[in-house]
Amino acid sequence: MTRKNFQEMPQPAKRQSFVPPDTMELSKLLQFTPATRVGDMIWVSGQVGLSGPMEPADGMEAQARLAFEALKSVLAFAGASLDDVVEMTTFHIGLRAEIEDFMKVKSVYFPDRYPAWTAVGVAELGLPGLCLEIRAVAVAGSGAC
Repeated sequence: MTRKNFQEMPQPAKRQSFVPPDTMELSKLLQFTPATRVGDMIWVSGQVGLSGPMEPADGMEAQARLAFEALKSVLAFAGASLDDVVEMTTFHIGLRAEIEDFMKVKSVYFPDRYPAWTAVGVAELGLPGLCLEIRAVAVAGSGAC
């Protein structure tokens, strides 16, 4: 490859970290980035339903609503929306017992144009009392009609 050809090659997209102000303390404490963006791709770390600092909300529906709102907020901070979500993974303590309650809330946030979705039953999550965690991958601008 000649020097000229090398200079003409497109440069790789830069990796950007997005830490919304309300997640900064937790991000620093647990050493993670709520969202990482490379080009139009955005990877969002697991979001949970907290009603206060390190305090899980009461029940699946409340936690699901708060987790989806947190996901929505982190995506907006990184330049995307729920419409741009192409893949979602959810982790559940009581997958079979609470899937109907989760689905009621999920259908509010994803009424159509569903992302690819994997639901996983797990033994425990990061805090006692959590029953759900949601992580997602989005492609910014892909949800525009």
